[in-house]
Amino acid sequence: MSEAPESRLLIDGKLTDAQSGKTFANVNPATEEVVGQVADGGVEDMDAAIAAARRAFDETDWSTDRAFRKTALQQLVDALDRHKDDLRPHIVAEVGCPIMLTYAVQLDSCVTDMQWDIDMLDRMEWEYDLPVHEFMGMRSSRRVFREPVGVVGAITPWNFPFMLNVSKLGPALAAGNTVVLKPAPDTPWSATMIGKIIAEETDIPAGVVNIVASGDKAAVGEVLTGDPRVDMISFTGSTGVGKRIMARGAETVKKVFLELGGKSANIILDDADLDGAAMGGMMICIHGGQGCAITTRMLLPESRYDEGVEKLAGAFSMVPYGDPMDMSNIMGPLVNAAQYEKVLGMIERAKADGAKCLVGGGPAEQFDKGYFVQPTLFVDVDPESELAQDEVFGPVLAVIKYKDDDDAVRIANNSRYGLSGAVSSASLDRALGVAKRIRTGTVSVNGGGWFGPDSPFGGYKESGVGREHGVAGFEEYLETKTVGLPAD
Repeated sequence: MSEAPESRLLIDGKLTDAQSGKTFANVNPATEEVVGQVADGGVEDMDAAIAAARRAFDETDWSTDRAFRKTALQQLVDALDRHKDDLRPHIVAEVGCPIMLTYAVQLDSCVTDMQWDIDMLDRMEWEYDLPVHEFMGMRSSRRVFREPVGVVGAITPWNFPFMLNVSKLGPALAAGNTVVLKPAPDTPWSATMIGKIIAEETDIPAGVVNIVASGDKAAVGEVLTGDPRVDMISFTGSTGVGKRIMARGAETVKKVFLELGGKSANIILDDADLDGAAMGGMMICIHGGQGCAITTRMLLPESRYDEGVEKLAGAFSMVPYGDPMDMSNIMGPLVNAAQYEKVLGMIERAKADGAKCLVGGGPAEQFDKGYFVQPTLFVDVDPESELAQDEVFGPVLAVIKYKDDDDAVRIANNSRYGLSGAVSSASLDRALGVAKRIRTGTVSVNGGGWFGPDSPFGGYKESGVGREHGVAGFEEYLETKTVGLPAD
């Protein structure tokens, strides 16, 4: 693989331009400069990709030859590992993420984590017997088989694009499915570069993986989500789009996995270490706050509210941000002009609603170019306000006051979302007790990390349907077949 990023689509085993010949621009959000052109896949390209995936599933032994799948996927992981330093600058250029994150979740760790999916080929109980059962005078044994769903349409967002691409490809392919991947238009290289490696450095058969980048956010995705040849949609993104995908998939009764938005609460109990809480609160600015599971609501007790706010203000004033290629920065720009304007608009409305802005609160005017927003701290936030209820996807923390533990739990659960959360206390048992009462898919207790390839991740309520990662995430890509046999 050359050091240049890949501009072509991957359809039926071939790297190809769009049938229309059109391209769209890939823009660096730190400089606002066009850094490359990418093939602009259209409806006709998506149709060809779906046809290739359907044929590869129905007519090859990819879905049944687990030994071959293991070998081919190991080739992919090894190749991605070899090319990490080629991939790194291109990911930073299109995402605007700080380069330090590519040494973790934006690149390195997710390549390593794909090994877990490969190992599942040996760990999964692909078939097993149930005891003899008598029903209506007949004695039968039953055998249960785990089989791939079929053709999976994977749709990924722009905030952690490389990670989410491999998080969907890994289990879907290991389970025996074929895949059509549609990346976000803002971050196409994080998918097309994987396509180049698959085509040139693995034995993955033609049609098993297809990658259709497109500058059109709607039309091509509508084809993928509605096509009856597609058996499952795996989507990570906004709740609004997720609802549309669920409705669209219902037309052909597809299996749908959705990992959607969040407005997660970080509950600081009255006996917690406030210095640690302030540093944890400041970390919501990492990658510009562009993460669905970030705890963007902090709940402080009345008895220590002023002290906590003072420490938070100090921490937010020290956030290192700017050039994403500088290893010392934890935050670069927002991904595009639309997101930049959206975040600034929410900040202004929060001020008008009566929330007090202590730090930041506007564009980072020290930069001549780029979609940079200041790390922003709001206090005295009304728990019913837009800032407390809606996802900002920017470096903005909303601080809310509460009375006691029950009040904190009530405020945390007062959300249509339920993706993540955190609780801090000097007492582990107390913190765990509160964590168990929060209606959310993941919770950090006293700084403990829940993320990992073996750890199920997903949300309650409008934060999604199903789980990614872990055995539960692997099983999303499987169907279950039960066969009755006459008992001996």
